[in-house]
This record gives sequence, C-alpha cells and structure tokens, in this order.
Amino acid sequence: MTDDDSLKARVERWLTGQMPIISMHGGESAVQKADPDSGEIVVELGGACSGCAISPRTAQNIKIDLAKDFEEIEDVTVRVADDGTGNWDIDQPESVMGIDRNEGGRGGRGEGSPNSDHF
Repeated sequence: MTDDDSLKARVERWLTGQMPIISMHGGESAVQKADPDSGEIVVELGGACSGCAISPRTAQNIKIDLAKDFEEIEDVTVRVADDGTGNWDIDQPESVMGIDRNEGGRGGRGEGSPNSDHF
C-alpha cells in the first residue's frame, strides 16, 4: 500500500471532499491519528473553527459520517482548537491545539433514545 492509500490519506481526502465548509469558512483540518489496526481516528480542527458557533455541529457530522463511510473506522475523536492555533506536525496523544471539545466513537453516535434513528 502506498502512502496515498493509507487510512490517514484517505480520511484527509474525505475531509476535503465531504466537509468543504471547513476551508470555505477559513478553518483547517488535520488527521492527527489514523490507526488501521484499532480503527481509531483523531481529527483536529483549527483556524477559524476555533470559537465558531457551528464547530460542534461540524465535529459531530465528521464523527457520524466518517464512521458511516469507512467500515474500518471504529472510534472517531474530533478536537477543536481553543485558541485558533495549530501545529499539525506534532504527533502526540493530547490535542496539540487546545481543549478537547467533542469526542466520541461509533458507540456514542445516538444522542436520542436508544431505539431512535434520529440524531
């Protein structure tokens, strides 16, 4: 498998194609972790996403849609920068941009009643 076929590269392409609102509004996204063995994905949003009123909804949509569109993804964490700064090259388990505001995985998608199909 080439780097372009890696889970990280595929998720990055998906973010660009499926979530154009991020860059359209001056935001940035980066896949900080994409573990094909565990199915864990960590995405960070920065730039104009920091403090944006719709960032929580964007983060929730990313979590739901990634798990739906990628069969191998089991756990999605989306972090939003608290201060609008970002350092995309640092690989560490904690957010490199600020406070974690929206986390969860495939099991945490149903915010309604257990039998509800609504989000």
